[in-house]
Amino acid sequence: MEYKERTIKELPESERPYEKFEQYGAQALSDAELLAVIIRTGTRKERCVELASRVLTYSVHCQGLMALYHMTMKELMQIRGIGRVKAIQLLCIAELSKRLHRASFREGICFNHPKIIAEYYMEQMRHLNREQVMLALLDSKARLIRSLTLSIGTVNSSMLSPREIFLEAVKAEAVNFILLHNHPSGDPSPSREDILITKRVQESGELLGISLLDHIIIGDKRYISLKESGYLL
Repeated sequence: MEYKERTIKELPESERPYEKFEQYGAQALSDAELLAVIIRTGTRKERCVELASRVLTYSVHCQGLMALYHMTMKELMQIRGIGRVKAIQLLCIAELSKRLHRASFREGICFNHPKIIAEYYMEQMRHLNREQVMLALLDSKARLIRSLTLSIGTVNSSMLSPREIFLEAVKAEAVNFILLHNHPSGDPSPSREDILITKRVQESGELLGISLLDHIIIGDKRYISLKESGYLL
């Protein structure tokens, strides 16, 4: 007997995500059903909702939708039924969710408080498994001009070039800037190295007339502002 991929249409009508969505709205769909709408087809022996459930429970490090933030394309393709296209779709959904979070902030957002800054970057940075340094370039009213990744390091450290910071700041005609980096451990407590590099960058900025307003360390749903902590004047 020849098998074929099993689709959403093969589910009983009461279990079909599309019909459930139309009747009750997206909020009524389970995580597996939402993923099933994206991946559309299952394997020869299981329906797409069952495949979606396996995706959500596959990772040994993280379960549920959060696992999509931590899985690579290679890891997803190790799941039976997830090929190149489905893996790309799932990773794009994860990235889209981060961008939707940032887009929920109004344009011309003013970075005048550490909480605002941390909330803006939290979903983008708290899931990273390597330390990453970001630079937020601001105008004279602390409004965001642009942000960019300066360096991607190992699990415990990152490389930061003050020269690159000021080259980017001058290029963007920024008056102020903010540094951010994540701690993959989830604990945002600053290290001695974090404090030293922050002070060095601040001093360099004072000479060039481009001010470092803060250095925010992102943990898992937590952050620490080095300015609030008294490390920046």
